[in-house]
Amino acid sequence: MEQVSKKRRKFKMPSAYTILFFIIIAVAILTWIIPAGQYQTDKAGNIIAHTYRQVAAKPQGIWDVFMAPVIGMVGNSKTDGAISVSLFILVIGGFLGVVNKTKALDDGISSVVVKFKGKEKWLIPILMTLFALGGSTFGMGEETIAFYPLLIPVMMAVGFDSLVAVSIALIGTQVGCLASTVNPFATGVASQTLNISPGDGLMSRLVLLIVTVAFSIWYVYHYASKIEKDPKQSLIYDQRQADESRFLSEDDGVDTQMTGRQKAVLWLFVLTFVIMIMGLVPWDSINPHWTVFIQLNKWLTNLPFLGALLGKDMVPLGTWYFNEITMLFFFMSVLIMFTFKMSESDYIEAFMNGMSDFISVAIIVAVARGIQVVMNDGNITATVLHWGESGLSSMGSIAFIILTYIFYIPMSFLIPSTSGLAAATMGIIGPLGKFAHVAPSLVITAYQAASGWVNIITPTSGVVMGALAIAHVNINVWWKFTLKLMIGLFVIICIFLAVSTLI
Repeated sequence: MEQVSKKRRKFKMPSAYTILFFIIIAVAILTWIIPAGQYQTDKAGNIIAHTYRQVAAKPQGIWDVFMAPVIGMVGNSKTDGAISVSLFILVIGGFLGVVNKTKALDDGISSVVVKFKGKEKWLIPILMTLFALGGSTFGMGEETIAFYPLLIPVMMAVGFDSLVAVSIALIGTQVGCLASTVNPFATGVASQTLNISPGDGLMSRLVLLIVTVAFSIWYVYHYASKIEKDPKQSLIYDQRQADESRFLSEDDGVDTQMTGRQKAVLWLFVLTFVIMIMGLVPWDSINPHWTVFIQLNKWLTNLPFLGALLGKDMVPLGTWYFNEITMLFFFMSVLIMFTFKMSESDYIEAFMNGMSDFISVAIIVAVARGIQVVMNDGNITATVLHWGESGLSSMGSIAFIILTYIFYIPMSFLIPSTSGLAAATMGIIGPLGKFAHVAPSLVITAYQAASGWVNIITPTSGVVMGALAIAHVNINVWWKFTLKLMIGLFVIICIFLAVSTLI
């Protein structure tokens, strides 16, 4: 009798789509179990504490489960749709596609590497700062894969190792994401879920960005200095010879002469994010006398002919939301097309390719929003909030915000998509923060900090595993290398969150 041997199937983590859809099903089942309830709300739609009451149950069925992602995109009377943030994600994808077509970002960073030949140690703080700014503003991550083949030979040639090279880009970008200022895929989605401006809490997140980036630079710089003095201190010293033959055998010289057009594109790229930040920060809310943008907008729109040419409905900086910043990225992509003298066909191709890269992100936001749709339509959101209100009655704001941060650490492993995680959970955690007297913007900071912290080390991240594969570094070595960094960042974040609740 012939024996048939069956190979064991290796466990494969399901995609974020599958995880989120199973959560929708689980929540739909809960609508049959959890008592339905409602809160009274004020004119602005904010929940009024201590007004919870039970209402008739409205269990959700199969139709409701499959309708949830659809309503999650377009919205209904109980849940705002994700269409505005999804469109923004697609347009910023198109914008990045046009910028990448010019190779301005790639050649810009490459030119920095060449200019610092002989002073490579200074590349650690300079490049980590640049990568952190990329992570903080537009969620830079996958884009770093192209830089490892360039950074590894440079770092090894001056006596460092490939861990230093990987750290510059990987830790740099993820610490930037950890302290996202206006990252559309984290800050943007979470803010839209809570109906607040992405500019709320921007100044405090900027402080967190400076502190965490400074600590990370010191950590990598200290390690690089240690192995520069004694190469045997390298955690991958045993593969030094193999790495030298792998990475130093080829000519690592790179022609990185930037053209004038590429430099202009880089300036426009930076200007885009500067304008976005200026548009999102509520200046008159910070100080009632800071109305310069409102006055300037009024003056411009009232000018004869020019006011009509610019648009009478133009919105002043400081009052922008998703419609306005979506328009900004679309306009700047067109401006880059003309500046770079890109053909119409190349522009359309680059814009559409960029959008296609972000379709999955845009759709995942709608699927995740479907969880909130089922909870709201099943009338169990208020009940969950009521339980939270009861539990938080004796809990201070510091305990709440730190527990929120800790809660998001395992959730970030479960749902590695930052936008999906925000859309799936922020609708509950944000309102709970109000009961603990914690600002919604600080809840967003806690969520971002946990997500970025996890994404430095998680084996489910294609960025982490891709970078380590290029450098031929085992993930166990990477975990050993980052252990003290992770502990330090955890402590810094907890202290920052605790202090922020007192300000």
